[in-house]
Amino acid sequence: MGLEPTTLGTTNRCSNQLSYIYRLESANVKILSLLSNPFLIIIPTRRFLIFKPLLSSSQTNKIRANLVTGMIEIFTDGASSGNPGPGGYGAILRSGQHYKELSEGYRKTTNNRMELLAVIKALEALKSPNQAVTIYSDSKYVIDPVEKKWLYGWVKKGFKDKKNKDLWLRFLELSKLHQIKFVWVRGHNGHPENERCDELAVAAYKQPGLLIDTVFEVEAAKGGML
Repeated sequence: MGLEPTTLGTTNRCSNQLSYIYRLESANVKILSLLSNPFLIIIPTRRFLIFKPLLSSSQTNKIRANLVTGMIEIFTDGASSGNPGPGGYGAILRSGQHYKELSEGYRKTTNNRMELLAVIKALEALKSPNQAVTIYSDSKYVIDPVEKKWLYGWVKKGFKDKKNKDLWLRFLELSKLHQIKFVWVRGHNGHPENERCDELAVAAYKQPGLLIDTVFEVEAAKGGML
């Protein structure tokens, strides 16, 4: 499946404004997303069905951009009851019509570890390398070290006085596989995907049979720094 530009001739009985389109081919049906916003579907019989826009222009442009670039959106959140305490993460992966939710709960961990693990697990779920990925998170703990390049300084210093070295190194390896951009969203502020990720994270640590955050528990028992 791919996108390619094409020209729409006058023989298609469409108005002159529909002069340029993006063609998305899938099986035997061609879906034409018009730059002027409406959607035009061509059935193999060449009969035309025109749908009026159900989304705003900005929403449609965002969807179109995702289709053209193949961009993947990831939404993440972490939560814990006590810090440390039982914790969980929630993540949403979305690209075009593809949608997937991820979540797991741990018996003893921290909120920051779950925030970071949510990003890691979502990236690990991607099936192909070299993806354009935008990650939406409400965690400055996760976003700032990456976007402000602090993380690379931490690596040079061997993560001296920094926590969660195991997870940061795991993230770094995954970050080499994709083009990743972080976007901060305000938590608990009505953002639909962020709210859903929070629900997933909380529900995950309230489930029976919680997983063990082995590295954290071992280091915590030693009284050491992760």
